[in-house]
Amino acid sequence: MADFDDGKDDGALRTIGEVSEALDIKPHVLRYWEQQFAPLNPLKRSGGRRYYRPSDVAIVETINRLVNEEGYTLKGAEAVLRSAPNSEHDRRSDDRRSTDRRAGGGDTAGGSVGDSTLKPKIDAALPRLKALRAKLEAAIEA
Repeated sequence: MADFDDGKDDGALRTIGEVSEALDIKPHVLRYWEQQFAPLNPLKRSGGRRYYRPSDVAIVETINRLVNEEGYTLKGAEAVLRSAPNSEHDRRSDDRRSTDRRAGGGDTAGGSVGDSTLKPKIDAALPRLKALRAKLEAAIEA
């Protein structure tokens, strides 16, 4: 959980600098993640200043955990975020789905990342991948 020692309320908006400092993630990385992850969409005010809501901070924490602690690629982390369509991390999915239907995009039932059969497969593969990662780390240290 982010540690903000600024005296603000837990529900307060945070600047990119405050989020960067609290989570030890450089601002340019946060800006890049905004481009790569649709659910990460902080408010932008005059002059392009970004204000992160508590839900945005939670998404950044999740992305950071997936990428830097669990070893996901950015595409893999995006897939994990999209695999839970009703989570707090999928803020814009309903808008995107309704736009796709209006544009004739159809639904996503053909084995896409949002497919409900994908999450169990990922969950089943994760322990094997972690074991493989541990073996590789041990081999590097030897």
